[in-house]
Amino acid sequence: MRRLSLQTKAFIALTILLVVMMAIFIGFSRIGLQRGLGPYVAEIELARMDWLVYRLQNVYQQNNSWKPMKDHPALWRAIRRPLMNMQSETVPEARPGGSSLFPGAKTPFLPDDPASMPSPLLPRPSDGLARRLALLNTKNELIAGSLPTLGHARTPLKDNDGRIIGYLVMNPPEGLERDADRAFLGKQLGFVLWSGAAGLLLALLLSGWIAHRWLRPIGALVDGARKLAAGQLQTRISEQVDSEEFSRLIHTFNDMAQQLDSMETSRRQWIGDMAHELRTPLAAMRAEIEAVQDGVRQFDDQTAMRLHRQLMRLIQLVGDLRESADDPASAAPAPMAPMLPISQLNEAVTALQTRFDQANVRIQLRLPNEWNTPGQAPRIRGNAQQLQRVFLNLLENSLRYTDGGGHLQITASVARERTGAHELQIVFDDTKPGVSPQELPHIFERLYRTESSRRRALGDMGGSGLGLAICRSIVQAHGGKIEADHSPLGGLRIIVALPLLEK
Repeated sequence: MRRLSLQTKAFIALTILLVVMMAIFIGFSRIGLQRGLGPYVAEIELARMDWLVYRLQNVYQQNNSWKPMKDHPALWRAIRRPLMNMQSETVPEARPGGSSLFPGAKTPFLPDDPASMPSPLLPRPSDGLARRLALLNTKNELIAGSLPTLGHARTPLKDNDGRIIGYLVMNPPEGLERDADRAFLGKQLGFVLWSGAAGLLLALLLSGWIAHRWLRPIGALVDGARKLAAGQLQTRISEQVDSEEFSRLIHTFNDMAQQLDSMETSRRQWIGDMAHELRTPLAAMRAEIEAVQDGVRQFDDQTAMRLHRQLMRLIQLVGDLRESADDPASAAPAPMAPMLPISQLNEAVTALQTRFDQANVRIQLRLPNEWNTPGQAPRIRGNAQQLQRVFLNLLENSLRYTDGGGHLQITASVARERTGAHELQIVFDDTKPGVSPQELPHIFERLYRTESSRRRALGDMGGSGLGLAICRSIVQAHGGKIEADHSPLGGLRIIVALPLLEK
């Protein structure tokens, strides 16, 4: 069974979420309409009973209290009916001379001016409507009618001075009593349903577009990762996306792919260079041995010396490879102890002085005078043997690549870093030939040799291309740094910086 893509899963999840939210919305809308329709109907019905409000206010003003309404329930039943329906069996006829209809009433509850009464064409309240009416005093105490229920409507009753004297209350209907109410509710629910369906469709289209637009970079990243795993290291992903987060993620992915591609290229080049380095002395040794076997050349001291020279070159190459593979930068040199690096530098210069003289290359070591005083020379924490290896490699490099008649200048000083700490700087400057700007950034790479201008010495005495890489690893393991630049003397400048111990 085919697995769903992340984009499809996100769309399905958004669809389910939208459907659930829409169902909840429609359900609550239905409940809200059902519960809100009753109070709304009560408000409408109460608004049509201005005539009843007028009558109740007139009764209160004639008696200055609600006592007649409270003592005589028949008065409440009579007063809530229109004038044309006052001939109820519970309401006595009005007596001549304006006498009270009910005992305790000071004046008749009907006004003297018939023109001030509401129109007799007002609709007669139904029994259900009458049962939902109530009269309250200003303290919300029931005077007549039914007890107020939740969602009731009320209108204030006022005297001639505008003071509130009570409230007329209309309770909401218990159910949808009329067909018009049910039709209104159905129409509103239909409108909500169609609106919800249209909103759901629009939300689904929008979620599909968002899922495609936002999750498309993730799909591209997945495809790119699969191609990298398959060995297609040239894979790159377009960074033209709207999201800044995805743009940074894709940029990081492309950087990783670039580094992997560079590492693979370096690995292949390293294997090719290594094969070339091993093939050269082996081919020379094979030619010498086959010449002896064929009788072309006698095995004499010169032949033995040539074979020995090629063998020593192989030994040097294997030793450099092993030392480079160990990479002192991956672990702290052992043992580490306070030491005087200038002493190791002096020993390395002394050891190679004879070879420099034979190559007609002058070597000059420039040190501050105060360092000749005991206890004034700079001290670092390091490994003397490894540092001497660094100095020997740098001297060998200058000796090999400096033309005869040139010279090497070594300058040592104490400098202050940006952080405020002090460091020992040893600068190696040699004369021509120099290094091109294109080759300069690569001279510390393993098996890299500047074949163009600083080519190896003639014969079989060339280096393995690992010396400077080993120097960088050792210096970094000591917490220092090593850099290359163009020398003002016309050749190459190597700067070694090592952190000093505080005195």
